[in-house]
Amino acid sequence: MSGFLFSNEQLREEASTQKEDAFWEVLVVDDEEDIHQVTKLVLSDFRFEEKSLRFHHAYSAQQAMEILEGENSISVGLIDVVMENNHAGLDLIKFIRNDIANHDIRLILRTGQPGEAPEESVIRDYDINDYKNKTELTAVKLKTLLYSALRSHRDLQTIELHKKGLERIIAASSSFLECDNVQDFASTILNHVSQVLGLSDSEIYCAAATNRQTDSGSQFKLLAASGEGVEPSSEKIPTNVKNLFIETHNRKTSCKSCNEYVGYFTSKGGLETMLYVSKKSSLQSTDCQLLEFFANNIALAHDNLKLRETVKESQRELSYILGEAVEKRSKETGSHVKRVAMYSKLLAELSGINSYQAEIIKMASPLHDIGKIGIPDVILNKPGKLTSGEWELMQTHAQLGYEILKNSTNEILQCGATIAHQHHEKWDGSGYPQGLSGENIDIVGRITALADVFDALGSKRCYKTAWPLEKVISEIKSQKAKQFDPKLVDLFINNLEQFILIRDNHPD
Repeated sequence: MSGFLFSNEQLREEASTQKEDAFWEVLVVDDEEDIHQVTKLVLSDFRFEEKSLRFHHAYSAQQAMEILEGENSISVGLIDVVMENNHAGLDLIKFIRNDIANHDIRLILRTGQPGEAPEESVIRDYDINDYKNKTELTAVKLKTLLYSALRSHRDLQTIELHKKGLERIIAASSSFLECDNVQDFASTILNHVSQVLGLSDSEIYCAAATNRQTDSGSQFKLLAASGEGVEPSSEKIPTNVKNLFIETHNRKTSCKSCNEYVGYFTSKGGLETMLYVSKKSSLQSTDCQLLEFFANNIALAHDNLKLRETVKESQRELSYILGEAVEKRSKETGSHVKRVAMYSKLLAELSGINSYQAEIIKMASPLHDIGKIGIPDVILNKPGKLTSGEWELMQTHAQLGYEILKNSTNEILQCGATIAHQHHEKWDGSGYPQGLSGENIDIVGRITALADVFDALGSKRCYKTAWPLEKVISEIKSQKAKQFDPKLVDLFINNLEQFILIRDNHPD
């Protein structure tokens, strides 16, 4: 790692990293063969930033147009003014700038007949970079002209690379904001790294890992990895990558070598994240600068994600606490509300609801019986059958739960209000409190109703013993299209093993 350069130093590429076949492409447009030969001869030993010149030759404006339509890598055009006609070169300039919208190529007009195109008007009216009389272009002046033009073209290319990279970073940033957990966040980082660098997946290997300080030193947890030869499910950080993580962590700054980059970024919460990128070809300065900017955006997005995770976890815990408080009043276990929450999320996902909304249902469903807080203990805990008056009072818990939650602007509590209000409605319209039927019952109410009954029937209550699984399933099937949404019943039965697994993993 001693050969690494760090981000606060100027990033320069060694000459040895340049490809041997790298050239600056130059287009010579002139109707005189001698001009082509002299230009090649004078510039035969020309080199700029370790790259020599490769010439393209056109003997008319029309021929130049054909070359330019199929070749977009030309850096400089040396263009004669008078060829097919007295303004052929000027027409070619218009074609380049307007018709094919090439604004990167540096254009230098050369003329042997300056009277045909006055210098001042040409410079003013045409998007060119210089205008020279052929007689004044000595070998030194021609080379000087090329240095200036190529430097300008290089800078334009760098600006364009940064522009495209920044556009990709901005596009990636919106994806980070949509992540709901750290694992999704890490995967999103990896998905966008190759896009930021403009590479195909086969050219890049990258890994993201978090570090937490322990008594035994730095411990890195691999969040995600991608690239050629990488096992997606692997949780092991390769030894060479881990060593780079340790070195980077100790220095507290990003670092790079010829074809490796290790980004280091921290969140306000103290979480340190390392991003390792290995590229088959050389990493350019632009690549590293974009990765640095990308890493800073990652750090900001990561803080936002952790804050949202904290808020979401607090909401989930509060939902469970409220649900469990009601269950304890009725001498039922707190595991009931947790199981109902997980059943509801699973059933929501099986029914095609997106993961975000399914999570909302999971956090809201524990509030389904919140209205029981207003039901007297003697009714809640009565071991025998309720009288008609007691049953009528018990039924008010659905409306009461709705009244408690309905004025909240929080989407979890809004969902909870709907669930509390409708989880005793029945598909055939015989439920309470509104007597809704079919799809007039909100999907969240239909889902929680099935989840609640499945768990309640299989659990011991003060007024009944737990039913065996076979009897529970038989009852649910018998209530298909009566009490329950028939499509949800089918999904439940067809995926019964998953629901049983939840029940077995969260016993009373």
